[in-house]
Formats: sequence, C-alpha cells, structure tokens
Amino acid sequence: MDQNDTAIPPVPPAGAAQEDRTLALLTHLSGIILSFIVPLVIWLTNKDKPGKDWLTDQAREALNFQITIAIAWVIAIVLSALLIGFLLYPVIWIVNLIFCILAGMKANEGVAYRYPFALRLVK
Repeated sequence: MDQNDTAIPPVPPAGAAQEDRTLALLTHLSGIILSFIVPLVIWLTNKDKPGKDWLTDQAREALNFQITIAIAWVIAIVLSALLIGFLLYPVIWIVNLIFCILAGMKANEGVAYRYPFALRLVK
C-alpha cells in the first residue's frame, strides 16, 4: 500500500465541539419521531450558555422546522374532511424524514444547516 492510498481524516470544524455536533445531530433526527419536543428542550437548556451558540442555532432551526411540520399536519387534518388531506399525510412524513436526515448529517459535520422552507417563528 502506497502512502498516497491512505485516507487522511477530515479536520473537525473549529466552531463546533464534537459533543455539540452529536447533540445537534440527535436534535435534528429526533424530529422524525418526537416532533418539536427535543429541539425545544435543547434550545431552552442551551440558549443562555456561553460557547453554545452553534448548538443553540441548530436547535432553534430544528424547532422552527418542526413547528412548520406541525402546522402542515394540522392543515392536512383539516383538509381530510374534503378528502384532500389524506394525500398530504405521506408527503409531509417523507419531507420531514428526508430533511431531518439531511440536517442531522450536516450537523454531524459541523455545518450550520438551514431548512429550505421553515417558518422562522422562534428567534
């Protein structure tokens, strides 16, 4: 094996500690099952701690996205009376699944992820 064949591990980003990246990963992925509960807890417990700006930002982003998804569920349930909402159920679930996984992967890399569509209700 040549020296050029060995892979050099990537340098972790300076802005986010491994613990914060792991917690942000779990925060984003928890939205798949637990909706906005975990992002809310992470955001509330870390928003006033110095040095946790990146984690707070990612928790707030996950919280805003999960609130947007919750609003979409309410709209789909209301539209179910017209039989249109039933078509939205799988779409909402798949969109939530895909974007939570993408956000979790980026957060684990230390990249600040922004959901492409989310109501920014929590500032």
